[in-house]
Amino acid sequence: MNPVVASSIASVVPTASAHCDGPCGIYDPASARVTAEAVRSMTKKILELAPPDPTDPEGVVRFHNTLSRYVSIKEEQAEQTKRDLLVLWTDYFKPPHLDAYPNLHDVFWKAAKLCSACKVEVSLQHADELISAVQEIHNIFWQTKGRQVDWVLAGG
Repeated sequence: MNPVVASSIASVVPTASAHCDGPCGIYDPASARVTAEAVRSMTKKILELAPPDPTDPEGVVRFHNTLSRYVSIKEEQAEQTKRDLLVLWTDYFKPPHLDAYPNLHDVFWKAAKLCSACKVEVSLQHADELISAVQEIHNIFWQTKGRQVDWVLAGG
């Protein structure tokens, strides 16, 4: 593009920023809550899954199929939770938020680490800690917006 034209356009078009590469300005920790709940749900299901009688070949196949599905969903949802949190952390929160919430980086860092822990292990404790971390982020997020939005779990 011609530098004169580019400079002319830049002088009249405002700069925009958003969580995606478009300036929609839509941010909400709700998606992280839903995926974190799925992580906890799948963790519970894995822990509750009873191994079959090893002499029942069809039962063994069903068990491995179900277990692999639960593990796959748990890992996908943990990764999605991490992505959703990272978008909030890196795109929504700005320096003034850090001034108001000096532990913000630590809160997000620990939540991201919990997402990773939930992927590589089957720990109800870590899944519950992830839910708590997402709730803390939810509360901070809505405080920055000056709104009171209740924390409601879809799965109870």
